[in-house]
Amino acid sequence: MPFNIRLAMGLGGVPPHDTHHAYLWEKRLHWPMLIVTLLAIPAFYLGELAAEPHLKTLGRSLDLVVLLAFSAELLLMLGVSTQRTRYLVYNWLSLAIITATAVSLLIGNLPGELSALLRLLRLALAGLLIARLAHQLRTLTPGSTPYILLLGFGLMLVSGAGFYWLEPTVNSYWDGVWLAFTSGLTVGYGDIVPTTHSARLFASVVIVLTYGVMSLVTASIAAFFVGQEERRMRLEMHHDLKVLRQEIADLRGLLIGTHAKQPDDENKVR
Repeated sequence: MPFNIRLAMGLGGVPPHDTHHAYLWEKRLHWPMLIVTLLAIPAFYLGELAAEPHLKTLGRSLDLVVLLAFSAELLLMLGVSTQRTRYLVYNWLSLAIITATAVSLLIGNLPGELSALLRLLRLALAGLLIARLAHQLRTLTPGSTPYILLLGFGLMLVSGAGFYWLEPTVNSYWDGVWLAFTSGLTVGYGDIVPTTHSARLFASVVIVLTYGVMSLVTASIAAFFVGQEERRMRLEMHHDLKVLRQEIADLRGLLIGTHAKQPDDENKVR
């Protein structure tokens, strides 16, 4: 059996030969779960880097939203799938995200050196969620261009707020949006740069996500023009086939007429 990287990463989706409802619900849940997965970024930073208690509480609330959403998705998909055990094997990443999120919420107030365990767990959880997010972005189709654009601009607006909070050299929210834009599109003018460790880590996440989304936009635009050319070629091919069929029909009629005249010619000779 060939190695399947999606199955190894727990991103197998609905197993083959499952019910129509399973594939339908997987498609319906794509965009809601994509939005929920994006919440992992602010949840991670609010839980790890925020000094104010109310911001830490907000981070834990976002973790709770992620936990409830992934739990609801898993229960719903297990309900509509006829291959429940196989679905769990194919999508072990969702189960790992649920477990890691639940544990991080339960042990949120560890004393002393044990808090390092929580940080490691939260870092692992962020990695799992980013893997899930990358897979969901990869499955977007060229026909989703408006939604991809909206997602890209939304990421930049949210990232601008993140830079405004994390980077001391960013003096306004719109400067943060500008830094997110130049970072995400890898322009790098250098007028504003991340200087702190937390801002640099955040910038690396922004670059991976935003550049990936904008690459999908570029691919969608290219696919549009390629599709136009393919559509024109298909029309020409259909026209040629129509002409060919007409010529074959005319030739068949000519042959039938020729065979019909032969007996008359033989009678005249007799």
